[in-house]
Amino acid sequence: MPVEAILHGLQLAERELTAFALFWFAIGAVDDLAIDVLWIGLRLTGRAATPRLPAGQLTEPLDGPIAVFFPAWREAEVIGTAVSYALRAWPQAGLRLYVGCYPNDAATIAAAQAGVGEDRRARVVVLEEDGPTTKADCLNHLYAALLDDEARSGERFRGVILQDAEDMVHPAGLGLIAEALREVDFVQLPVRPEPDAGSRWVAGHYGDEFAESHAKALVVRDALGAAIPAAGVGCAFGRAMLDILVRLRREEGESGPFAAECLTEDYELGWLIARSGGRSRFLRVRDAAGELVATRAYFPATVEEAVRQKTRWIHGIAFQSWDRLGWSRRPVDVWMALRDRRGPLTALVTAAAYGLVAIWIVLAVARSAGWAGGVEPPAYWRAMLWLGFAAFAWRAVLRAAFTAREYGPIDGLRSVLRIPIANAIAILASRRALAAYFRALRGRRIVWDKTAHRLHPALREAAE
Repeated sequence: MPVEAILHGLQLAERELTAFALFWFAIGAVDDLAIDVLWIGLRLTGRAATPRLPAGQLTEPLDGPIAVFFPAWREAEVIGTAVSYALRAWPQAGLRLYVGCYPNDAATIAAAQAGVGEDRRARVVVLEEDGPTTKADCLNHLYAALLDDEARSGERFRGVILQDAEDMVHPAGLGLIAEALREVDFVQLPVRPEPDAGSRWVAGHYGDEFAESHAKALVVRDALGAAIPAAGVGCAFGRAMLDILVRLRREEGESGPFAAECLTEDYELGWLIARSGGRSRFLRVRDAAGELVATRAYFPATVEEAVRQKTRWIHGIAFQSWDRLGWSRRPVDVWMALRDRRGPLTALVTAAAYGLVAIWIVLAVARSAGWAGGVEPPAYWRAMLWLGFAAFAWRAVLRAAFTAREYGPIDGLRSVLRIPIANAIAILASRRALAAYFRALRGRRIVWDKTAHRLHPALREAAE
């Protein structure tokens, strides 16, 4: 093919990709700017302030037992530390901790039992079926164990908290949740990814995303009264609401409050609670020392592990939830659902933009070499490109500010350099999620495709 024809083809592709990217970038920029404006308004009026707890942790006795569920599959390296730390951090007698393991995972069972030790507030529940099933299925077995304990003791639990095997809870978290459950049906605390010195660029981008999302977007959702999606960790459900969720699942032919075939059962529960008339709260609080009351954990440190994890998130939130939840009638919830489900579209637009940059480079080289062919793009494109660049710069400044606030100024600067890495992971994960969704539509069984966890924050703190 003649070089001239290739260059004309690239110019045609440039025009189409530019129109596509500019349109969707503009939509996304307006969407994000609306959240920014609302958050700034909340900050100026004091409604987005992060209060501080008084000196001393919330460790007073609970006014009824509260359960903590730790589902675990191949988590031998972290589950023992997670359980033992939670039992020390939360000394309240009303705590009941359940660890779900599988019979073909002896190492995790042994580690969990070692973490429980002689503490009678905790028990290891071994499922009958070999793993992995799904996280939701494991949680349903823990819920069944809770029902058995209620039947034996005659005492009804006040609520259930979800944590993962790699999590490090905050000492004030249990008391804060117990207090909130007196008034609401669902509580979500922030998630704080721990900085990983061995993975500043891959693991680090999780900190950037959560620092902004859990300091701004969820604060706005809470203020608007929109549905609060559960993050799967640091989230708690009132006991009466769990009964309502069980009835909803029973109508669908399922048992237990968690959808066994759902990859993001936690996210789905947040929406179901809102649709059932339940009251939800996102609680962002700092302790007396200024530390965020949040669930801390190390996130995937390699590109492969990050792509696998985000594949599960995108598959569950963007594709499964569309099928399973449909759309709400409340305008604010429609808006938030669109934001939650836009991940694959955002990845496609971002991929188109990167392709466009490559084309621009080729055409620029051709023009510098004397090629004079082609048609000049419309004048308004230049203005839109500058507006798009301004929107990107605004997003980068905000991300740097939120990251610096939580992790320090150096990480704030790194967050801007991590944006292309986050985009690349999102593009790869979206492609895999779409393929996984099509396989599920063809009847392939969904299993717990989880990432391995090798380090718990408490172990790193002890080493330091």
